[in-house]
Parts: sequence; C-alpha cells; structure tokens
Amino acid sequence: MEDTYDFEYGKYIEHSILRPDTKRCDVESFCQDAIDYRFVAVAVTPANVKYAVEYLKDTDILVGAAIGFPLGTSTTFIKVAETIDAIHNGAREVDMVINIGALKDGLYDFVREEIRQVTEAAHPSVPVKVIIETYLLTDEEKKTACRLAVEAGADYVKTCTGFNGGKATVEDVKLMKEAVGGNCKIKASTGIKSRAIADALLAAGAVRLGTSSGIRIEAGN
Repeated sequence: MEDTYDFEYGKYIEHSILRPDTKRCDVESFCQDAIDYRFVAVAVTPANVKYAVEYLKDTDILVGAAIGFPLGTSTTFIKVAETIDAIHNGAREVDMVINIGALKDGLYDFVREEIRQVTEAAHPSVPVKVIIETYLLTDEEKKTACRLAVEAGADYVKTCTGFNGGKATVEDVKLMKEAVGGNCKIKASTGIKSRAIADALLAAGAVRLGTSSGIRIEAGN
C-alpha cells in the first residue's frame, strides 16, 4: 500500500463492524484495515471480541465491545455480565447503551446506577463510553444523560448506535461537550461518511469517531 494518506486521522477513528450478519471474514477484513490505516480501535459485538483480539494481538490497536447493543434494554445484571465477559475476552474499551425508556421515565437514579455498575466492572483498566442515543432524546434529556454519565464515573459520552435512526451532529457534540463540562470525553458515531463531516465533529469537540467509513476519511473523501 502506498503511503499517501494523512494518518493523523487514524488516532480518532474506531473502525466499526457491528452488523448482525457480520461474519468472521468481515471482522478479519476490518481488523486488517485498522492495521493498514493505523486506526486507534476496532468496535465489535461481544461475540467477536475474542476473534478480533487474536487477530490484533501483535498490534497496539484497541478492541472495543458494544454492551447492551443496540437497544439498551438488557437488564443491568446482563450489561455488567457482558462487560466482564468482554474484558475477559480481551476488550480494552466498552461502549454501553443506556436504558432510554428509563431515562424518559425520569428514573435517573436507575440510569445512573446502571452506568455506575458497568463502569465499576470495567475500571480501572478499561474505559467506558455511554451511548445516549441522541436521536431519541430532547436536548434536555441529552443534557441529563450526560450529567448522569459524569456522576456515574464514565469516561466518554457517545451520540448514537446507528441502529435506531439519526446520526452524529455538530449541534449534539457541542451540547454534550458543554453538558459534561470537561469531565467526560465525547465520541461521535453514526453517519460519519466523509472527511468534511469528520472535521466538523472533531472541531465541535469529539475526540473519537465511530465509523465504518474510516478508509474514505483517511483518503480525504
């Protein structure tokens, strides 16, 4: 491969392969992409963590596991168990989906405690990203979700799963950055299909980009 790309983008990109029809050969292809383009991480479902870790064992590329994905409606016990299992299989980051219905019901203590339990299961060695599913929330609910994530000790708040509609927007990233007040990092995910979109989200405050279009972004498209 000719070294003609701006590899600086790689440190922001989590190369994501989360489709339900993902085959082992797909995981292998995405892991090889991550090696070739120097992406910081690959994001996979828990069932594919062990395989991705094995493929990437001689690299410094992180493997992230999607927890409670994509609906967030698993019980807290299952989310914690999934987190522990993913870490046991080699995951070095976890991205958990909040219980969106509980947030909308105003069950803030429940939402906070669930995030706390997942974070406690992962820390101190594995950072936790909390997916708030911005598309389904009002601006006030987004702010509340960010506040609860901070209070629970999470490391990042993240925009979307990509499975329930919507996409990462500059407006949401700015809102989330303001809401966390420097106490969490921001991950933008879903709909990041060009370098122009990536640039706008990074400028707004995102420090990670979850996308399957990393190669296109690296190439400047």
